[in-house]
Amino acid sequence: MPSQREIRRRIGAVRNIKQITRAMQFVAASKLKRAQDATLSARPYSEKIDEVLADLASVLGAEDHPLLARREGGKRLIVLVTTDRGLAGPLNSNTIRFAAKEITEHPGDMALVTVGRKGRDAMRRSRVPILAHFSGFGDRPAFSDVTPLARLIVDEYLAGRVGRVDIIHSVFISTLAQRPQLDRLLPVEPAADTAGIPGRQFIFEPNPGEVLRQLLPRYVATRLFQAVLESKASEESSRMVAMKSATENAEDLIDDLTLSYNKVRQTNITREMIEIATGARAR
Repeated sequence: MPSQREIRRRIGAVRNIKQITRAMQFVAASKLKRAQDATLSARPYSEKIDEVLADLASVLGAEDHPLLARREGGKRLIVLVTTDRGLAGPLNSNTIRFAAKEITEHPGDMALVTVGRKGRDAMRRSRVPILAHFSGFGDRPAFSDVTPLARLIVDEYLAGRVGRVDIIHSVFISTLAQRPQLDRLLPVEPAADTAGIPGRQFIFEPNPGEVLRQLLPRYVATRLFQAVLESKASEESSRMVAMKSATENAEDLIDDLTLSYNKVRQTNITREMIEIATGARAR
């Protein structure tokens, strides 16, 4: 049985850990509100650009822009979005496991572009070829942060080095729920539903082809930016829940250690009283 000194040392260590996890919980909670607001406010823009692209697709086809053209064969490129830091509960492991399952079930010539250190390290250990790596974009991702990533992907596709681009990221559902998801990025597949409005009734200036040429790269960057925002909100919510659980576990452990400490203390007091009584009787 451990001594009173050892138990006191363990209680002190657990209390220090509890202070750290509680502080991290509060920091994550403050960041979550900002990340959640950014994610939810960006969703309408992403949905509207899908609608505009669907209207354009009703008057144009794959021959009007190479990003709309389907290609047979070719390398598959997967953009994997994870976090740079850990202590985010099962968020990264779920996303990485989802990506590993996708790679295993659909083998072939493929490469990865990783966003976030956790995904990069996991894919390196699995010996999956990594075309490029981008570190996380901080606590406040900006649209300009994903522009180099979007340009790299578009250039690789236009050069014919890849025939398909997918993105795997975590989707923010609620504070307690985040789900890994795969989305097709290239070739662009505009939504078929145009709300029953024939696209040819719209007038595009200077012409539909030019509008499409300007819109598609922006569309790719917008999809990437939305994925980064979703992952950031998922990270902060998962970290807040994980740190709250760790704080509660530390409190339970302190209670158990305190009970053990009192038992050992009571045992020592009883033993000392018996020794004193035995010594007095011996005299």
